[in-house]
Amino acid sequence: MEKTSSTNSHDEKIAIQTPSPELADAAGRRKSVALNIVENPLKRFSREKTVSDAQAFAESHDMAEHAALFGRAALVARDPDRFDTVTELVERERDALSYERDHKWHGPFMLWYSISLCAIGAATQGWDQTGSNGANLSFPQEFGLANDEGVVNPGRDEWVVGVVNAIIFLTAGLIGAFIVDPLNHYFGRRGEIFITACCLTATPIGSGFAKSWEGLFAARFVMGIGIGAKNATVPIYSAEMAPARIRGALVMFWQLWVVAGIFLGFCANVIVKDTGSISWRLQLGSAFIPSFLLGVGIFFCPESPRWLMKHGQHAKGFRSMMRLRADPIIAARDFYYSHVIYQEEVKVARGSGYFSRLWDCFAVPRIRRANYGASTVMIAQQMCGINIISFYSSTIFQEAGYTSTQALYASLGYGAVQVVATIPTLFLIDTKGRRTLTLLTFPGMCIFLLAAGLSLLKEDGSRAAQIGPVVLFIYLFTIFYSLGEGPVAFQYSAEVFPTIQREQGMAWAVCINNTFGEHSQCQSTRNPTYEVVV
Repeated sequence: MEKTSSTNSHDEKIAIQTPSPELADAAGRRKSVALNIVENPLKRFSREKTVSDAQAFAESHDMAEHAALFGRAALVARDPDRFDTVTELVERERDALSYERDHKWHGPFMLWYSISLCAIGAATQGWDQTGSNGANLSFPQEFGLANDEGVVNPGRDEWVVGVVNAIIFLTAGLIGAFIVDPLNHYFGRRGEIFITACCLTATPIGSGFAKSWEGLFAARFVMGIGIGAKNATVPIYSAEMAPARIRGALVMFWQLWVVAGIFLGFCANVIVKDTGSISWRLQLGSAFIPSFLLGVGIFFCPESPRWLMKHGQHAKGFRSMMRLRADPIIAARDFYYSHVIYQEEVKVARGSGYFSRLWDCFAVPRIRRANYGASTVMIAQQMCGINIISFYSSTIFQEAGYTSTQALYASLGYGAVQVVATIPTLFLIDTKGRRTLTLLTFPGMCIFLLAAGLSLLKEDGSRAAQIGPVVLFIYLFTIFYSLGEGPVAFQYSAEVFPTIQREQGMAWAVCINNTFGEHSQCQSTRNPTYEVVV
């Protein structure tokens, strides 16, 4: 399934073999988009043919002034680990490639700016979760769904609170994820991110002004659509901009900033806890901050070079790539190789439409395996219990014996643990591999979550003896989650699908992730301390 190093990333260092005969019938009709990833296509041709093809590519796409550059870059892309044998390179280009090889994290300002802005976009999801985490302690009373002590009324009111919390997952999975393809097609990656940023700026503010639970439900319904569309596009945008050698770590910024958003959301919950009856409104409304920054900042980012190339804007795509790479020879190498890979995919796809490509996610063995892997890690992320803690940690800690204020501070600690524990994964994900991290951390997650649940059965001893083990084991569970399943799910899903199926594949993965998240949220409202263990 997945390689353990970014040097084997599916669209940078390996490529697509000529489609096998069974892909088309005797009449030449399209059978599938089966992609057999085994070799670098440039190695099929001689050096002279590689150079002439690259120069012809540049000349036929309004980049004639860069024809010689693309010729040299194609030779580098043909055997990237032995660029020092390419005698056609000038000294400056050779130095740039050597520096890139020896300095893994070297990159221009625009690359880091764009990746960082996408990371801020990820914070919107975490902040939305923790805003409702704190608000769950008080908004049910505001709308008559809980008694004077803040305990949600059994029966219908329990389900109302659950649905208000969970609806963002349902609409994200069933609506937001599936409007990604048309939004990306007509507005580009940047345009789609801007539209969803506007949605996620307006809806938290609307949540804060809700006059009834129905109004709050409506605001969160629309919010979920924006979250689903954003969640499927931002990781793709990051993956398409990032160099292969550090793609895993850069796209990992998604998970780091999701947990950073969770932590900042908990900070906001603590800051406004003493504002009285409007505290829950401020807790929900504060989530507009990262999405507002995302909407403003995206205007200064370049469009995805691969999206521009896919839509026939090659010259503009190369200019975009030039802003994201440290030297023209590096930009030309990456852009031309992306073009070669994309042409191989198009050759097999033969212009297939949206639904045909979506069907291929289930019908074609290679893509079905990718879909299976992405769906598995997405389901595991939602069903492992972490999102119930993210939404209901304050409630869980309160039921364990903390006061409301103490529960908010304990949740703040939970958010801090997530941030700190995610940082090592930035350096491990491209060396140890996605699969290895997941397999190593799941046993620890299982053990510590079970221990946290069993600790709730202790009813004797001091208050500290009763509460301390619950908090400790939840924190330990969170550490193992942050080292494995947490960062792997979206990272793996964003890169495992071939370019031509990427929107459809990622849309389905996000649909699976959020639909299972919605189910767990609805169920956990009735007894979060029980559900988190189950």
